[in-house]
Amino acid sequence: MNKLEELFYQKYANANTKIVRDFTHQIDWSNRLIGIKGSRGIGKTTLIIQYIKKHFKPTKEVLYVSLDDIYFSKNSFYELADSFYKKGGKFLAVDEVHRYPNWAIELKNIYDNMPLLKIVFTGSSLLHLQHSKADLSRRAVMYNMPGLSFREFLLFETKTEFKRYTLDEIIGNHTQIAVDVVTKLKPLAYFNDYLNYGYYPFYLENKQSFHLKLSEIILTILEVDITQFASIQVSNIVYLKKLLVVISNSVPFKPNMNSLSERTGISLNTMKAYLKLLHDAELLQLLYVKEKGINSLNKPEKIYLANTNLIYNQGNSSSNIGNIRETFFFNQVRVKNSVTASKQADFMINDKYTIEIGGKNKTNKQIKNLNEAFIVKDDIEIGSNNTIPLWLFGFLN
Repeated sequence: MNKLEELFYQKYANANTKIVRDFTHQIDWSNRLIGIKGSRGIGKTTLIIQYIKKHFKPTKEVLYVSLDDIYFSKNSFYELADSFYKKGGKFLAVDEVHRYPNWAIELKNIYDNMPLLKIVFTGSSLLHLQHSKADLSRRAVMYNMPGLSFREFLLFETKTEFKRYTLDEIIGNHTQIAVDVVTKLKPLAYFNDYLNYGYYPFYLENKQSFHLKLSEIILTILEVDITQFASIQVSNIVYLKKLLVVISNSVPFKPNMNSLSERTGISLNTMKAYLKLLHDAELLQLLYVKEKGINSLNKPEKIYLANTNLIYNQGNSSSNIGNIRETFFFNQVRVKNSVTASKQADFMINDKYTIEIGGKNKTNKQIKNLNEAFIVKDDIEIGSNNTIPLWLFGFLN
């Protein structure tokens, strides 16, 4: 345990709290058991260490551990928590819970038997409490942590802070909001960089090696996380890799499930299950028509990679710009809004707004007879009437 404490104190000492993501303020830290899910590389560990450093001195009352540490190959997580609690521990942060075989049962017992202990744990995006061997759903308050929004990327890059806006605020007042932003900086000067490498905070460590590290994360998700959470043959992982490349190089991808099944040798139902896994792992985002959803056995209307950084990583210079634009929009809007396919345009948001995405020369022809319909254009700083700049939807989160 002394070694774990030493590792924690090193992280504590090195933590930079000058810029803290807004997501930390969306968490109700007064709850006794808090779970934070999210894709690898989006900053779950950093968020927890920053919170600890802002609210605790490095004393015996607080401890951070990662359950993928070799210590837990021979030692019990419960016994560590019990020892920590008996010595006055009050706040226990637990990283990578899914890497420990009996995490759910032991976490339930810790919660039930140590009533004065607050616990925060992180896990893979694939983590489903209802599928665990212990009933944590009534005990844990769960949060899904996204990657950086374009607004947050601008804060990291320029130290310029902007407020978050709701979708209704952007729709109703987009011209004034865009003018306010443009008077402080030129958003389009940073937009392509965000699309390329700005979603994952670890880009700050080294921009040159960003995509090398992202490739390693993708492989780990496919070869370790997905195989851990699902009964999937390792030999079929190669088909998942091919599917990611196909989507990254496509126009917005409308899947022909029979064709995909034939090309990969994977049965139709298994293919649908794999798409669901890739979605849950935050590698894909699936767009359905209104009456269908992610739990439906029907095929999605369109398939996108989960964020544009993945397109640049899996694709190449010929990646379709329309795919990049729609992927960005879907990724930024879906965090707090309902996004479905539109019969007349690209997206329907909250069963209310019809959205067509395009470049600066896109016309209103496709939506001219629709109410609450908008053209979202790339490569413009400021819009007017029902034309809104694409980059502005990066200010939703």
